[in-house]
Amino acid sequence: MSENSITKEEIKKLLPHREPMLLINELRNIVPLKSATGIVEVKKNSFFVEGHFPDQPVMPGVFIVEAFGQTAAALTAHGIDPKTYENKLVYLMSVEKARFRRPIFPDCELKLEIEAIRSHGKVWRYKGTALVGDKKMADAEWTATIVDRDK
Repeated sequence: MSENSITKEEIKKLLPHREPMLLINELRNIVPLKSATGIVEVKKNSFFVEGHFPDQPVMPGVFIVEAFGQTAAALTAHGIDPKTYENKLVYLMSVEKARFRRPIFPDCELKLEIEAIRSHGKVWRYKGTALVGDKKMADAEWTATIVDRDK
């Protein structure tokens, strides 16, 4: 990978999520602590589409929001000092202005373009757009916080 992208294996070093809940496969176009593009491979056999809906599978909106959050958490964890992030987690605090514009059908590559728009101590604010090709599928704003990991 190039300096401004990381693989799924590298993402696993930053996030506590594991299969099947680790949704993002790659982080591209990283501008540390500012922006990145998360990549989700939406497949017909993805656990979140298998029963949603059997005759016309779509990616549920809550998983789009979860993928936004994972992308933002990976961007933040990747950009801050590893010693500062050691034994920490990023938790979603709120989701606002979420709009689901088009259904996301498998098999596709979902691009999540996110931007950190504000940080105040351990609280971060983000906005993001979900795209398939050049079509806007969803967008949202959300807030997350960095907390100590329970031991």
